[in-house]
Amino acid sequence: MNLADYPFAPPDGVEDRAAAIREQLRDAIIDRRLAPGTKLGEAEVGALFEVSRTVVRSALQMLSFEGLVRSERNRGAFVANPSPDEARQVFDARRLIEPALAEAAVGRLRPADIASFRALLEEETRLMGERGASIRRAEIRASGDFHLALARVAGNTVLERFMEELVARSSLVIALYGRTGASSCGHADHGSILSALERRDAALAAELLVHHIDHIESDLDLRPAHGLDLRAALTHS
Repeated sequence: MNLADYPFAPPDGVEDRAAAIREQLRDAIIDRRLAPGTKLGEAEVGALFEVSRTVVRSALQMLSFEGLVRSERNRGAFVANPSPDEARQVFDARRLIEPALAEAAVGRLRPADIASFRALLEEETRLMGERGASIRRAEIRASGDFHLALARVAGNTVLERFMEELVARSSLVIALYGRTGASSCGHADHGSILSALERRDAALAAELLVHHIDHIESDLDLRPAHGLDLRAALTHS
């Protein structure tokens, strides 16, 4: 995705540098190497990447447009910390968009696309056999890649950009609220969806996608958290 896709005009010479910084920050946010709520100071980010504040500001605007960064007046930019309501809205949006993508993809699916989907499923299988926090993050990313591939095959660039945003937000929500890992291991779901696409059964593919999104959301713990005060937290056993 380029800066030209966003509702602001970057100064000359900023686009490539800002896009590169956006990609690195985006990966760190989705992988939760940057925790929700982390401040992204323009001066600090600029020093790390050896670029001007103008470049940093453009990168942060891109991430803000995607919903991965929030900007607060007089305070600066922070990694987004989506609320339970925001998390539900992300999956509601996916239930509206992805069945339409499945219908469009059925008419455009080629053997090369099927091979690409198969490769993604093989990568998911490999990750399912491994353990560790970094593997968990990679598993979430691999799951999202399947849905982005579906959007690309559908051939609608506007919806593809929406899906890039929704998958990025979903990955952050899953990392933040996911419980058992079922949200990212819907490997069997992906296989069934691909089989329906191969059979050119758009209705079944759409139905399976909605079921799959329900499956992801059902693994999230979106109950309101009721924290303890400082004394209670420090004396709680």
